[in-house]
Amino acid sequence: MEQKNMREQTFEIENKKITVYPSAVSDMPVIYLNTFAAEEADNVYQTLCDSDCSDFTLVVISGLEWNQDLVPWDIPPVFPNDAPYMGDADKYLRLMTDTIIPTAEKDIQGSIAWRGLAGYSLAGLFAVYSMYRTTLFSRIASMSGSLWFPDFKEYVFSHEPMRKPEYLYFSLGNKECKTKNPYMKNVQAHTEEIETFYCKQGIDTVLCMNAGGHFKDTAKRTADGIQWMLSRPSKNVETVKFLC
Repeated sequence: MEQKNMREQTFEIENKKITVYPSAVSDMPVIYLNTFAAEEADNVYQTLCDSDCSDFTLVVISGLEWNQDLVPWDIPPVFPNDAPYMGDADKYLRLMTDTIIPTAEKDIQGSIAWRGLAGYSLAGLFAVYSMYRTTLFSRIASMSGSLWFPDFKEYVFSHEPMRKPEYLYFSLGNKECKTKNPYMKNVQAHTEEIETFYCKQGIDTVLCMNAGGHFKDTAKRTADGIQWMLSRPSKNVETVKFLC
């Protein structure tokens, strides 16, 4: 994907920073990426520009309450002296669907081919959880997703998504499970079981294993997931439209 000439657009909604990297031509896909810090967006975007992926609009959201906005339900701290996790994922997803997405898309050229949602770590957990709360996204990418999260595997196995995605991408570092933490040591087993479950549901899925731990090559891993979504053929699914 070549570096685009047009400048990215930035705005804020409820203390969330939204950066839109628009496509160069009309009728392209739109991929939403929740990130821990705004600086990650430039690294991911530059990595994609250096690749041969097809054109698309990237919308990056930062300024998140990381252990709150992306968490489906409350759990106690998972590390000593850590703060508890407060489950406001439903509230944040409503902000995305009701306000952030319509605002981000109001100046997009033409129609939207499809929408994707991507995220790393807890944002990867949120991306998968969103399938059960909205029909907006037809492609999902969860990179080093926090699928160790207590009771999330059981939730996946016992609930029906509001919309089954066309494509579902998972990745994980091969050292992420090598920890004494009683929660996080399950991340690889849970990710493998969840990916297998979705595959049996007829969803086109993939699980890519990367060398290293959770914090290695995060921009490249994120870009790889986005690039995979972009590489898949369109199935001509209906895209929800907003009236702005």
